[in-house]
Amino acid sequence: MSATRSLDFEHAIHSANIWLKDVSDALGTEDRHLAHRVLRTWLHTLRDRLTVDGAAHFAAQLPELLRGVYYDGWDPSVVPVKYDRAAYVDRFVREAKVGTDDVPHMAPAVTGVVRRHVSPGLLETVLEQLPHDVRALLLQPAS
Repeated sequence: MSATRSLDFEHAIHSANIWLKDVSDALGTEDRHLAHRVLRTWLHTLRDRLTVDGAAHFAAQLPELLRGVYYDGWDPSVVPVKYDRAAYVDRFVREAKVGTDDVPHMAPAVTGVVRRHVSPGLLETVLEQLPHDVRALLLQPAS
């Protein structure tokens, strides 16, 4: 094996690509840039609403490259950030660069993908830390 090729790194890329493809499929798009923005936004809006311990516990289940995306720009000294459904939607729209009407479809779609990839019960435990109205948005049935 050449010095420029690492099986561990290739595995990390492969794992992240599996998640990204699943998000693309759940959103019904082939636009991987959109899928990445939506997944990143979903991860950041969840992360910032959790306690430091809750955020770290959740991050441990993420593939290595997505863990980097998850922690990118994180300031643990200001979490958890308090927000309601309206503030959640506003942030999602701003960061994912999508329309307000897209969020009720996109956020639950990503929730479903994450649920399939993490240990059983982990997502539910993490979502319990969210306000009821935000949790309801993330868990609403796909439209």
